[in-house]
Amino acid sequence: MATCTETSYGGVAVRGDQVLVIVPRGRRRVLGLPKGGMNAGETPQQTAAREVREETGVNVTVGPRLGQVDYTYRRGGRPIDKTVHFYLCHFEDGNTADHDHEVDDARWIPLSEARRRLSYPGERRMIEEALSVLEANG
Repeated sequence: MATCTETSYGGVAVRGDQVLVIVPRGRRRVLGLPKGGMNAGETPQQTAAREVREETGVNVTVGPRLGQVDYTYRRGGRPIDKTVHFYLCHFEDGNTADHDHEVDDARWIPLSEARRRLSYPGERRMIEEALSVLEANG
């Protein structure tokens, strides 16, 4: 069975010492970062900003690329190799109550808590990368 590949783009959206996290629809035990697939004509940065807006209700300015998370999951019994590129994003405006149907909740939590509370190790690593960039930029 051939393995399919997917690429997504997401944001580590920060506001002061807080980061924006989501609970995907129907997965109440999962705490993650907003991400999703590219639409035709979009750049990776535009995709990251749109996905943050759709899944959280918040508008952001997209900054530097933090890195990528690679993993494999199954859909309909088929293995899917997925790569998600994450960007550091800065809060502009918006309200987390305005998130779309793909998430059950969007909320701000302290960056320091996200390092241990996010469900996936790769996304926790992106928090570490964001903290490094933020610290280096004062």
